[in-house]
Amino acid sequence: MGESHFGIYLAEAASICRQIDAAALERLARELRALRERGGRLFILGVGGSAANASHAVNDFRKLCGIEAYAPTDNVSELTARTNDEGWETVFAAWLRTSRAAPADAVLVLSVGGGSAERNVSANLVHALDEARRVGMRIFGIVGRDGGYTKKVGHEVIVVPTVSPERITPHTEAFQAVVWHGLVSHPELMVRDTKWEGLVRPKAATRG
Repeated sequence: MGESHFGIYLAEAASICRQIDAAALERLARELRALRERGGRLFILGVGGSAANASHAVNDFRKLCGIEAYAPTDNVSELTARTNDEGWETVFAAWLRTSRAAPADAVLVLSVGGGSAERNVSANLVHALDEARRVGMRIFGIVGRDGGYTKKVGHEVIVVPTVSPERITPHTEAFQAVVWHGLVSHPELMVRDTKWEGLVRPKAATRG
């Protein structure tokens, strides 16, 4: 009998941990600290499972790091109205325009492929990135495969290494969470303890 599924899956996850670019993660942390210091907003974009991750990440960046953050997919009424009236491909770009996204702000793309205009995959991310470039925003990402359009145009983009062609999506979406949790617990970013750690260290409930 061959190795179990979880034996393989966990070994692959360990391999990703060894291969992921730690220096790039540190650079992204510094970028996010600079974003906060200049009073910029962080717009987190994702589709499908990455949209759920975007919602969770918004909470963490706001609550733990004091960064003003938003995910357009949290507003299902606006999202579906724009999809119905204007089309799915432009929903994020239109949302950024209505939010008056500016050079002080940044987008953080969570995506398995990073978007591709040529293949018409996650075209809404491609249009959003074009809008971000038009207004001079910083572009960040946590993506898989070769990084797609996000990697091509981004300023600091984390590419989750592909260790198994059969499990690109589960590993990428799982490591989106690994990366953003590492960011929000980074000493250069975290300004407030998480609940359970705060109970252990009650005098350190807030950080300077």
